[in-house]
Amino acid sequence: MFREVARKKQSLPKEECIEVLKKELRGVLSVLGDDGYPYGMPLNHYYCEEDGKIYFHGGKSGHKIDAIKRCDKASFCVYDGGYRNPGEWALNIRSVIVFGRIKIVEDQEKLLEISRQLSYKFTRDEEYIQHELINAGPRTLMFALEPEHITGKIVKEA
Repeated sequence: MFREVARKKQSLPKEECIEVLKKELRGVLSVLGDDGYPYGMPLNHYYCEEDGKIYFHGGKSGHKIDAIKRCDKASFCVYDGGYRNPGEWALNIRSVIVFGRIKIVEDQEKLLEISRQLSYKFTRDEEYIQHELINAGPRTLMFALEPEHITGKIVKEA
């Protein structure tokens, strides 16, 4: 059903794909938008090791939410900052694409816990985090991408 990486020598093992998902701060979530057009948007995310899902948060209405309600299939692309081998100008970039289905998180406790974990990717300021959870939490929608297929590769930009 899902395609394999065309250049197998460049493919990343699943563990390395998970490492990229955990480490990187943001990626692009793509859904089926209005009139069948793809709709991709940059989002912060949190990869949860306990359940293997990728969590996102946002407002309770808008293009993204309408698209998710119409079709739960999505893809999420993340890539790292890359590295250079000694003596080379080209970057080597690891990218990961996750295909799966999105579900809205109804459990308010889960929403707050995942929001806290997502916040830790940016700050350890507990006072700030608690303030945001209290003030923005009730207006926040949390949704989870449950992976059906994860693929990754390393590409040299030459």
